[in-house]
Amino acid sequence: MSQWLTTEEWLTTLGEHIRANRLEFEGGMSRQDLASLAGVSVSALANLETGQGASLITFVRVLRALRMEAWIDALKPSPVINPMLLLTSGKTRVRAPRKSKQGT
Repeated sequence: MSQWLTTEEWLTTLGEHIRANRLEFEGGMSRQDLASLAGVSVSALANLETGQGASLITFVRVLRALRMEAWIDALKPSPVINPMLLLTSGKTRVRAPRKSKQGT
């Protein structure tokens, strides 16, 4: 159902997840402590947590401070196996020798 969320709803949901992780991180952490650890302002962290918007730098710094880099790793595309590439793998291409021109 999350595919039907608006951008604003996504920002709010994302902020709620960040806040929940902050409160669970090492027995709970204040906004001030996390902001200091992440190197961001308290207001930037508050904006992120409340879905008011934040920069990508703030988001990444907060994720790293919470040791949540796996969220970023989850964005990587999964490897796709192309059956056509499997057919040609391991084979070296061999060209026929050129025919020499016979001159008169």
